Amino acid sequence: MNIKKPSAESFKRWQNNRFGMFIHWGIYSLPARHEWVKNREKITDDDYEKYFRNFNPDLYNPEEWARKAVQAGIKYAVLTTKHHDGFCLWNTSQTDYNSMNTPCGKDLVKMYADAFRREGIRIGFYYSLLDWHHPEYTLDPRHPMYGNSSFTEKNQNRRMSIYAEYMRRQITELLSEYGEIDMMFFDFSIRDYEKNIMIKGRREWESEELIKLVRRLQPEMLVNDRLDLDEYEWGWDFTTPEQIAVRSVPLKNGKPVPWEACHTFSGSWGYFRDEQSWKSSEQLIKLLVDTVSKGGNLLLNVGPTARGDFDERANDRLEKIGAWMKKNSAAIYNCTCAPDIFTVPPDCRLTYNPEDKRLFIHIFSYPPTGELYIEGSGTAGIKYAQFLHDGSEIQFGARKPWQMRMENITGIVKSFKLPVLKPAPEVPVIECFLE
Repeated sequence: MNIKKPSAESFKRWQNNRFGMFIHWGIYSLPARHEWVKNREKITDDDYEKYFRNFNPDLYNPEEWARKAVQAGIKYAVLTTKHHDGFCLWNTSQTDYNSMNTPCGKDLVKMYADAFRREGIRIGFYYSLLDWHHPEYTLDPRHPMYGNSSFTEKNQNRRMSIYAEYMRRQITELLSEYGEIDMMFFDFSIRDYEKNIMIKGRREWESEELIKLVRRLQPEMLVNDRLDLDEYEWGWDFTTPEQIAVRSVPLKNGKPVPWEACHTFSGSWGYFRDEQSWKSSEQLIKLLVDTVSKGGNLLLNVGPTARGDFDERANDRLEKIGAWMKKNSAAIYNCTCAPDIFTVPPDCRLTYNPEDKRLFIHIFSYPPTGELYIEGSGTAGIKYAQFLHDGSEIQFGARKPWQMRMENITGIVKSFKLPVLKPAPEVPVIECFLE
């Protein structure tokens, strides 16, 4: 099948931006008990209907969302246009189960796209392949009514082909009526990993027809890898490890591939009022740095409340990340893995800007001795060093011979003389100018 992928320029733009905002929002923000609440609590359509009838986010101000994203240093955003419960945030003609028919009465996707574009943020859409509300979506182990015998008996004649056509019509709306879209995040194909069988994948989604439609409507848009088309080069553009810190650059067929890590502030994607396992701003900054040091993007999630604003815990993290990014973003944007000619110092990460020839040393654990050293043949090319946050010089030189002998180091080493007291940034960064 001859399906053209996006241009190298589209890939480069997306990768250079490095930092994105995921936004999980829907009527599950009313129960505020996780975006999978319908599945977790086995809620019927009738009982879930109260959230649809009462969805009225009177504080929804996408301009404010976009300003907060900009202040945090975020360059692109991805909004959940439809999640697994089937509720749609736009004025879709394919179902009445959308925001126009709630007390809200607005096309929330259009408002988001317009506001974020005005702030210079690139636009992405999330679309769930699962749909627990659609009358033709067949039961599977992830469905809230799975195992409910009376429901199964009444719905045994459902047809996925009708649902697949419904999806294509909705995707046509999203990719035709809201301008240029930079990325599409489909979620997800259902696999039984213990038995190694696909429960719902390319056959059920009719993925080949779907990807052909997507490529025709938005030829420069990047698509993630959850359509069960992994073995086809044209079937995906980047891989999406979720809620894990990868140990090395992701590979497919033995080759590095574009990738994006998806992470939450806490343990859920949607608004969860009582969830307490929130990561600190320092943890989140380290997560961003670690991702970029391995050549990846970070898509960091916010789950707005039922009234349409951000949780104060999210605001706090975004403000602190933004304060760090204001001084240190040069070590994130346009950066990637450092060349192999540099060895990563203990408790540090390296990022590298190949165009500016800058090496950035991110200090995760500040050395108690006031000395930090880096090995490798590339260190011979370091001509100047400074703290990135304030531009203050960092003096450096060769390590003393007796230190080299004691630690059995035989290669080239640069030793940086640091202040005894750790500087203010959660993660201090040394910027090295290379020849």
